[in-house]
Amino acid sequence: MIFGQDRNELRKMYADAWKKHCDKMPMTPLESQISAVVEWHPEYHDDVTSDDLDKDYSPDGGKTNPFLHMGLHLGIREQVATNRPAGIAGVLASLTVKSGDAHLAEHQMIDCLAETLWEAQSHNSPPDEQKYLERLQRLIR
Repeated sequence: MIFGQDRNELRKMYADAWKKHCDKMPMTPLESQISAVVEWHPEYHDDVTSDDLDKDYSPDGGKTNPFLHMGLHLGIREQVATNRPAGIAGVLASLTVKSGDAHLAEHQMIDCLAETLWEAQSHNSPPDEQKYLERLQRLIR
């Protein structure tokens, strides 16, 4: 498993990858992916470089959890790299052409992924891959 279950370890991975990027140090492929996502989100740079990586982000606080958001970007990228569910790589390519912006395309896909994960969690079931792909395909119609 690439990522563990410990929130602090995960957040430290983001902080370490971003620090290596800023210091122009060699990075692993995973660190390169993480730093690329962090780079896309300057609004999260303070969160990633904070001394308080254990901070809670609740919906009540009115601020998106930056680590969750960036993790969803990484999830989309992993799905596209493996083309699972089948067809997702084509969805990203089509959305990028349609919007003219790869970041915006990923954000649209993140909304579908988050909805699918929320449904699975609320029903205590695995994510419905087919329903997820249908949501994604609606984005390009």
